[in-house]
Amino acid sequence: MVAMGICHLFNDTLQSIVPAMFPILKDEVGLTFTQLGFISFALNMVASLLQPVVGFISDKKPMPYALPLGMVSSFIGVVGLAFATDYWIIIIAVLFLGLGSAVFHPEGSRVSYMAAGNKRGLSQSIYQVGGNSGQALAPLISAFILIPLGQRGAALFLIVAAIGIFMLSKISSWYKAQLNEVNLAAKKKAFISSLPALTKKQVGIALGLLMVIIFVRSFYVTNITSFYIFHLTENYNFVTQKGQLIVFLFLAVGAVGTFFGGPMADKMGRKKVIVISTVVPIPLCLILPYVPVWAILLLLAAIGFLIMLSFSVTVVYAQELVPNKIGTMAGLTVGLAFGMGALGSVLIGILMDYIGIYSTMVVVSLLPLLGIVAFALPRDGRS
Repeated sequence: MVAMGICHLFNDTLQSIVPAMFPILKDEVGLTFTQLGFISFALNMVASLLQPVVGFISDKKPMPYALPLGMVSSFIGVVGLAFATDYWIIIIAVLFLGLGSAVFHPEGSRVSYMAAGNKRGLSQSIYQVGGNSGQALAPLISAFILIPLGQRGAALFLIVAAIGIFMLSKISSWYKAQLNEVNLAAKKKAFISSLPALTKKQVGIALGLLMVIIFVRSFYVTNITSFYIFHLTENYNFVTQKGQLIVFLFLAVGAVGTFFGGPMADKMGRKKVIVISTVVPIPLCLILPYVPVWAILLLLAAIGFLIMLSFSVTVVYAQELVPNKIGTMAGLTVGLAFGMGALGSVLIGILMDYIGIYSTMVVVSLLPLLGIVAFALPRDGRS
């Protein structure tokens, strides 16, 4: 579980290079907000569309050695990103990064599930906190590596990719041994859900509600991680490095929320944690565009912790809705998160180009209101 969490950190650190490069690409390459949005769209949409496919295939035939192969794809993407001289080469590079992520996440979630025992929430939290910690590094990568060293500084992360390939090769050997030792039919019987018996229609509705929740969370997080820096520099006169540290605070506290969300769900129920995560941050998000500088830190910390509290929980909840499709549900939920982030990047970029940065922040602050649909989710055994 811990090894997978570390590798998840490596994987998402490589992904986080892309938003970390946005200020450099805008200032040095002269890209528009819309072009930046399409770069993020290319990265996340590939990961979004392919993750459920990989998960579906792995449910039928697990692929242990897909894990290091996915990291190899990310390695190629980092090479392209560090040395690209053209906008379209950057697009191709992020496609390789997206492919690596699409292969890694469903199989990584399966390994986490296999190692979980009856602590599914805790196991998924350890796995997901690695990923969210990697994403949290984006502002630091921008402030302390890419801004001083420029685009070529991304090449330093080839070392991270190489270590990840080595570790995942070892994990894949354990994964393969587990598959050889365990009777898969008996294993499937152990996938017991904490949810009551639901009809196919009820499961479909519940999945639909879960998709709305993931959409809201992903869209809002994308806004903060990729575009809030421009709000800080334009409306609060922050230098880029200082602004990136504030974005890092949001992501770092969000990673803490991700870790605590799983154990909380194991004790008090999945639905309760999801409701807390989606409903409590609403007023904080609504007032964020209007507050003075001193309040930004407090609000972003609180929003980051609360909104990410349900990140691992939504994955486990979806897996328990369809307990015989563990890889598919992991691919669907995490893949959807990438996809909604991709869509959000494009729409936010377009909005910023046409209505301005501040007006875009105000519009996005209304989005969390949709999170109230969490109340309609089926109650699980502990809720």
